[in-house]
Amino acid sequence: MPEPSAPLPPDDAVVFKICAHADWVRARALGLLAPSPDDARDGYVHLSRTGQLKGTLERHFRGRGDLVLLAVRVDRLPQQALRWERSRGGELFPHLYDSLGVASVERVFDLPLDMAGVHALPEGLPA
Repeated sequence: MPEPSAPLPPDDAVVFKICAHADWVRARALGLLAPSPDDARDGYVHLSRTGQLKGTLERHFRGRGDLVLLAVRVDRLPQQALRWERSRGGELFPHLYDSLGVASVERVFDLPLDMAGVHALPEGLPA
């Protein structure tokens, strides 16, 4: 269910949220993405940069076939709600200390599984 094609902005202008397709459908109806159990537990919305997606998918979503990837425009998020904090392996990850509104989402990509149960990332993501 990708949205119309358009080039994504450069890296760091866009971050990504992985969620279940059904959660995205509900978010579109409500205007906000409900927090995942991990988001609710930690008090922020877990996001990733392009280079972190494979690790996040492998660690937290391996084998799940019902996922979409939300490309979120940083400039559409509430001011000062996005923080870059050390996480897995000491890397800086984007964490959103606010709700994720659907208006912040630039594009939506399906995340299909290959025969080995590995998610195929969409082409054209910022490097």
